[in-house]
Amino acid sequence: MALKNIVKEMRDGIGNISRRGSERRGSENGKHNMRRRGRSYIAPEGSSSSSKIIVEQSQWANMPPELLHDIIQRIEASQTSWPARRDVVACASVCKSWRAVTKEIIRTPEQCGLLSFPVSLKQPGPRDAPIQCYIRRERPTGTYRLYLGLSPGDMSKLLLAARKIRKATSTDFLISLVGDDFSRTSNTYVGKLRSNFLGTKFTIYDSQPPCDTAIHSNSRSQRKIFPKQVSLKGSSSNYSVATISYELNVLRTRGPRRMQCTMHSIPISAIQEGGTAPTPIEFTNCCEEQIPSSPSPVSKGKKPLVEFSSTSRSGPLESFGSAGDPLILKNKAPRWHEQLQCWCLNFKGRVTVASVKNFQLVAAAEPNQNVSVAEQERVILQFGKIGKDIFTMDYRYPLSALQAFAICLSSFDTKPACE
Repeated sequence: MALKNIVKEMRDGIGNISRRGSERRGSENGKHNMRRRGRSYIAPEGSSSSSKIIVEQSQWANMPPELLHDIIQRIEASQTSWPARRDVVACASVCKSWRAVTKEIIRTPEQCGLLSFPVSLKQPGPRDAPIQCYIRRERPTGTYRLYLGLSPGDMSKLLLAARKIRKATSTDFLISLVGDDFSRTSNTYVGKLRSNFLGTKFTIYDSQPPCDTAIHSNSRSQRKIFPKQVSLKGSSSNYSVATISYELNVLRTRGPRRMQCTMHSIPISAIQEGGTAPTPIEFTNCCEEQIPSSPSPVSKGKKPLVEFSSTSRSGPLESFGSAGDPLILKNKAPRWHEQLQCWCLNFKGRVTVASVKNFQLVAAAEPNQNVSVAEQERVILQFGKIGKDIFTMDYRYPLSALQAFAICLSSFDTKPACE
């Protein structure tokens, strides 16, 4: 049987199994949810036991491990772009054994330069070449959508979406995996960006804690919440992972904005020779996984099961233990073009419209931090305008798609004091 036929039959089998599972449960809500999920949907680990039994009894669950590994490896190697890469996601949706083998074969974006699963959006990008994306702004709804692709006409893969919410003293950008649900209680919520009143300082929040256990939060701003103090309904956690600062333009001189990003969740050692950046391996929902169903006392000398700021105002991560100082990014200084009479940066054809929002970020390192000159000149993130409400975003290691998207969102907020 040809490989394409195997994939087609496998995906058809997933749909039949899902339909049989919903019929056995006899629940109208269950049927509705199963129909809403596409065939490339990856069921969470906590799926109902009845559906697990049905899937595990299918013909695909009993496939020899060697053959299964070879099939998934061939599918992964042949489907290197979206939408064809949804076949790889479909393999992880068959059953637990297929999911385990698929997760074993699929490499991180840093290793292969490809985005496969939701967790890939929180993992560092590739080292050699940037991942090229673009952002489409929808002014009437205040929505920003991040797509994977080279041209605005390619909307085959939506990576992230953000909704701008203005408040009396700040502005929030809520970031989600989908473009129509920005609720913080949803399992598609991944983080947010919050500005101060002037729009000169921003904080990036992640919905799950940093994967590096050596990182500690600011004890002054953080509050310990015991399990009995947490409400299961409507609760969510946000962890401060980066701060963005725009320099005030007191003299009102013309020129590009000056910005600095302090990546509290990435140590400076990540860009040193032989260094690595923190890489999460699971996409978790903190509200579901960390909050127990029933209150339990905290024994003396032990930390509580849940530890985060309920008001989403946890302070920046202060230390990395032995990992060193946090990574600091600064915008690359442009040069003045005499003939064009404007500030210019080499975007290598990826930016075509002059805008105060355009920028390139490079690492800012001290001489004693042992970062090579070539690494300091390497553009880690670039963002620029190519048309009305259309912008390109190219990012690479050690930033993730979520971090890069949040930094670019800060450029959309009004900054009268910086221009």
